[in-house]
Amino acid sequence: MSTRYLTLHWFPREDDPESEPRLGLAVPKAVGNSVTRNRLKRQLRETWSELGSAVSPGCDYVLVVRQGLAEPAETRDHAWLAEQVSDVLGKAAA
Repeated sequence: MSTRYLTLHWFPREDDPESEPRLGLAVPKAVGNSVTRNRLKRQLRETWSELGSAVSPGCDYVLVVRQGLAEPAETRDHAWLAEQVSDVLGKAAA
């Protein structure tokens, strides 16, 4: 599933279908320098932990950041980033 700023890939874990969901982040160099990329990763991990109940267990998720997310994530508040992640999770659940 994709939105303007994020792409979400998910894979069911057959070895342990009731386990906690795991998150992998992919933030390419095109997004910004290392400081920008690491800041985005921290913000996305925090958002992911807040949205933990909305994520189905037994899956591995890979969240890929698209070019253009760094500036709005910096200028807008945390709720905006949470909305972006919720949007891509909602599309994946449907």
